[in-house]
Amino acid sequence: MICHFDHIVLTVADIEKAVSFYETVLKMEAITFGDGRRAVKFGNQKINFQLLGDELRNHALEGSGDLCLISKWAIEDVIAHFKEQDIRILEGPVEKMGAQGPMQSVYFNDLDNNLVEVGVYQELPINY
Repeated sequence: MICHFDHIVLTVADIEKAVSFYETVLKMEAITFGDGRRAVKFGNQKINFQLLGDELRNHALEGSGDLCLISKWAIEDVIAHFKEQDIRILEGPVEKMGAQGPMQSVYFNDLDNNLVEVGVYQELPINY
């Protein structure tokens, strides 16, 4: 029935700061859609940003997000890039079991304290 994620939404304190952070630190593409909403895009997915109270159906607070992103970079290159960007790694590299097998991961918080995991599969899954 379900084949993939289309997008997620993160509640943030400042949308433009969040867009800039994800664009700079995670090399995502900043986009504008709909009636001026902001997001970042990577591959066929995107992360939409909202301010607290923007979406009455969503009761998420700032910093309540917890997401895992997959990189094609070597884990050493991911760590070196984060150090260049002054990102404090909370944990890692550690071995985790992803949706498609074993991977090495590092964890950090974004500007709004959402937990972000960046994982690198040890062997690229067939449908990567």
